[in-house]
Amino acid sequence: MKKQLPLVSVVMNCYNGEKYLKDAIDSIYAQSYSNWEIIFLDNASVDDSEVIAQSYDSKLRYYKAPNLLPLHEARNLAIEKCKGDAIAF
Repeated sequence: MKKQLPLVSVVMNCYNGEKYLKDAIDSIYAQSYSNWEIIFLDNASVDDSEVIAQSYDSKLRYYKAPNLLPLHEARNLAIEKCKGDAIAF
């Protein structure tokens, strides 16, 4: 029986990051390690960050902050959503 690899939660905080967002997300999908989830916290972006993030499958879980938060608060909010055995930023 093959042992399940630990789940890694990758936290991505974003504020108006559409310019590099697809490349950043694609780099996670391209990793050789496959047991991960992306916790994507959109920090009240007003660009197309939401459209880009939501174009991915269920391995990316999208959340949007109700208003612009300081980075530490946005990260803590994202950490609360993590299901992984380890967290990466």
